[in-house]
Amino acid sequence: MKARRILLVLLVIVVLVVALPVSNLIVGAPTSSLGKVQNPDPEFAKALDVLQHKCVNCHTTEYKLPLYAGLPFAQGLIKKDIELGLSYVNYLQELQPADGKPVSEVVLAKTEQVIAQGEMPPARYTLMHWDARMSQADKDAVNAWIHKVRKEHYATGLASSGFENEAVQPIPQSIELDQAKVALGDRIYHDKRLSKDDTLACASCHAIDKGGTDQAQYSTGVGGQLGGINAPTTFNSGYCFVQFWDGRAATLEEQANGPVNNPIEMASNWDEVFGKLSQDADFMAAYTAVYPDGLSKEHMVDAIAVFERSLITPNSKFDKYLMGDASALTDDEKKGYQLFKDFDCATCHVGKAMGAQSFEKMGRKGDYFVKRGNPTDADKGRFNVTKNEADMNKFKVPTLRNIAKTMPYLHDGTTSDLAQVVRIMADNQVGKPIDDAQTKLIVAFLNTLTGEYKGQPLQ
Repeated sequence: MKARRILLVLLVIVVLVVALPVSNLIVGAPTSSLGKVQNPDPEFAKALDVLQHKCVNCHTTEYKLPLYAGLPFAQGLIKKDIELGLSYVNYLQELQPADGKPVSEVVLAKTEQVIAQGEMPPARYTLMHWDARMSQADKDAVNAWIHKVRKEHYATGLASSGFENEAVQPIPQSIELDQAKVALGDRIYHDKRLSKDDTLACASCHAIDKGGTDQAQYSTGVGGQLGGINAPTTFNSGYCFVQFWDGRAATLEEQANGPVNNPIEMASNWDEVFGKLSQDADFMAAYTAVYPDGLSKEHMVDAIAVFERSLITPNSKFDKYLMGDASALTDDEKKGYQLFKDFDCATCHVGKAMGAQSFEKMGRKGDYFVKRGNPTDADKGRFNVTKNEADMNKFKVPTLRNIAKTMPYLHDGTTSDLAQVVRIMADNQVGKPIDDAQTKLIVAFLNTLTGEYKGQPLQ
């Protein structure tokens, strides 16, 4: 009798194990408004069909819950998977960018990476959704679209044939700008009269000889006031998709307007600044040669922004490697680059800037803030701008260019040790164990990212 009961229980379990995934087949593949996206590109249409049927349940807000979603054993797991998926990428938003822009480099890199590593859909999902696994044809279709978008919109044309489809690209040798504005912007950038007490210039917190930063955890403003977040570098800032860690400035012009009016930074205003500058005949002569209609906030921030766009740092060892010089990197540095990709670093640190193309949640795979302790208002990140809970703890991904010169690191400036940063990111962002040897190799690679400014190695 006991044996029969055991067999009966086992039979019920087997029936349930089979019935649950079969119920998903009956319900059918998930659908969303992604299917209504209008795009004449046949490569995109093929990729969209795959993403629509394989990915939308965890990577859009229009997911279709299975019949068993309300059961205790499933409810929490499904909710967690959806939250994690949306924190990684929301295809509903990302495949329909505003203003006719192409799909971002980050989304392309993330999608390409999970396909290459066979991580998506995850095994526990395909166990219950038998038709969700990607075939080789599915993978080829998505990759063909990724490569096409990358080539048409993001490739610099500088990478050698072996690296032209990399998620990261070399920095161009030069950029076309109005050199008169660059010179004037340089002058304004270094002018301490922008601050209330004439003690601080833009260069005080973003020094050209300190990697475009002040190499301090927090910057010191007028009257000795400390800011609450680490100063990002101004080098290669023209490649950033937004400005500031929380993205509150959409452009360099908006960013340049901020510090002058910030009470804990320069603590001034433009009228006060103009009152001082207008008394300087030499400055006014240089200024009116570029902007003959007189002093204005719009002209000032334009000049500063143009100068900041000139702050590019080409010719790093890594750039030379990407452009075809195999001897530019040592064997260890090459191994470090491969590990950089294997640990998913090149899914967020993409493009010419190797970052600064997306907002990402700090602590996607581990609670960084609990581990660190002492939460601050700045830790809320993008949420401070949008007040959207989905943006809590999200920050603009920093550029990795010249990372060896821009210490301390992270938005909170808590460490100047690159090895420690690598370990923090592997633990909290990637969720993969990393050993000392791997960490050392990645750090060796990161040290190859220091470029040149005006033909000289960056200080």
